[in-house]
Amino acid sequence: MNSTNVSFRGPPENSTAVLERLADDWDAFTPEVRKAARYVLENPLDVGILTVREMAEAAHIKPNTLMRMARQAGFDGYDEFRAPFRDAIRRGEASFPDRARWLQSFRRSGEMGCLYADMVNSAISNIEESFAGISTDAFRNAAESIWNSRNVYTLGVGVNSANARNFTYLASTGMTGFHAIPRPGSVAMDDLAWADDRDALIAMTCRPYRSEVVEAVRLARSQEIAVIAISDSPASPIIMDASHRFVVSADTPQFFPSSIATIAVLETLLSFVIALSSDETVERVEKFHKRRHQLGIYMEVPK
Repeated sequence: MNSTNVSFRGPPENSTAVLERLADDWDAFTPEVRKAARYVLENPLDVGILTVREMAEAAHIKPNTLMRMARQAGFDGYDEFRAPFRDAIRRGEASFPDRARWLQSFRRSGEMGCLYADMVNSAISNIEESFAGISTDAFRNAAESIWNSRNVYTLGVGVNSANARNFTYLASTGMTGFHAIPRPGSVAMDDLAWADDRDALIAMTCRPYRSEVVEAVRLARSQEIAVIAISDSPASPIIMDASHRFVVSADTPQFFPSSIATIAVLETLLSFVIALSSDETVERVEKFHKRRHQLGIYMEVPK
């Protein structure tokens, strides 16, 4: 038997398990493979950032030594070996400087690599910057206002129409009184005609601000409706008139404003509402999905 083929086991599931396997199999490695394994153990983040050639140069070995190490660790090749380390960076298990190096690695791959890196960087930054300026108290207070309302109207037009309707759909799986506006064939101001201080309006718009959303928020305030506003500036016209204010970052390299932070805020807000709700809400959600399974709406996947 070739003593360098130390394992016929399947590949480890994550980067930590890969490192543990390299340490466990250390004695069975050749001196050259040990050099590769030592570099990986001491610089695990480089695995997810550097190319195979860059890794080989840094470790002072030949590229095919990394291939041998990967196969002996249970992987088909080096790309498969590197995948768990790249996943760790994407999941945020690495620090921001390491993530920045990962993004920089894409910029070396040409024009499309630059676009990819710019899009990923803006998405991550939008969420980080948005949540850095929002406290748990802000979410809790807005959630209490929503939970205590008779009706909750969610207003988004254009890009934000889908965001408003998705929030309403998810909320309606366990709660009643949620309405996405404008309704088909209507305008938002008509939909709010009979709303009052027992109701709430969740409104969202980013630059260029949609006039119908701004006007609907002003109407809502005049009718003493609680307004939860999501926009991209503290000086946004809907933020200025709101009872609860969520400022999000919508920067992006593309033409359209990014909705990533808006979606994240809506999902977090809904989670706070559910946390404040009664046990009956959770039971309704469970019943809703159980009925959908019974009706065959969800495809059953064999276990």
